[in-house]
Amino acid sequence: MFSYQGAIVALVTPMEENGDISWESLFTLIDRQIEGGIDGIVVVGTTGESATIDVSEHIQIIEKSVKHADKRVPIIAGTGANSTKEAVFLTTAAKEAGADAVLLVTPYYNKPTQEGLFQHYLTIANEVNINQILYNVPGRTACDLKPPTVAKLSSHDNIIGLKEATPDISRLKQLLEQVSAAQTGDFLLFSGDDFTSSEFMMKGGHGTISVTANIVPGLISALTKASLKQNNKVEAQRIHELLLPLNNSLFVESNPIPVKWAMSRLGVIPSGIRLPLTKLDNKFVT
Repeated sequence: MFSYQGAIVALVTPMEENGDISWESLFTLIDRQIEGGIDGIVVVGTTGESATIDVSEHIQIIEKSVKHADKRVPIIAGTGANSTKEAVFLTTAAKEAGADAVLLVTPYYNKPTQEGLFQHYLTIANEVNINQILYNVPGRTACDLKPPTVAKLSSHDNIIGLKEATPDISRLKQLLEQVSAAQTGDFLLFSGDDFTSSEFMMKGGHGTISVTANIVPGLISALTKASLKQNNKVEAQRIHELLLPLNNSLFVESNPIPVKWAMSRLGVIPSGIRLPLTKLDNKFVT
């Protein structure tokens, strides 16, 4: 069972100026995250530009990341799609590549009902035997995976958790109550919102899947450790306040535009990003 509490990075996909994937930079990023104390790495998620990466590249990124990480930390592969058939295909490929788990974003654009979401995730869970984390980010997908639907899905052995990328902490209380009532095993709840992740963890969440960790993996690791220890609220609040200016800067435009710009300025990755995403507007550059 893939079960732990901790800090997970939603890793960018480094690209050259012409948009080609920079494999050496990817390997350097993985090493940097591990050295910074991160507990797990999500590849080819939203921050990893999954929407602009073709299927062959998608699978290559998973394969190469799994191989380079070499079991030092779990690799979680983004394999969600707005087509159930495509999600099953990508999830199968991730399993064959040796990924430890997959992250499955809600189907975007086509706006399924709650029953449609239930059947979508149930199909993937039934067809592919791998640890699966649901991913709810209604601000990007125009689709909201509601707590009762999560609770129904939580009883499936392959569905082990949820990334909840909303700033509404009251949603966590609903999830804790309804999932707890639906099943007896561990079900992991991860924050997907860097601004509220500390509060999310202090109120019962199990970890964070963080964009900001791309820049400061050590600080996100420290924030997570402090937040998960109820007697360390002072330290958690200190780190939270320290991170606020950085968090504000990393979301002035659509993710991952700002974080890739910042990492490029730091010399960690090349400056490439793929259309329709563009480089950070000069008005935000100081």
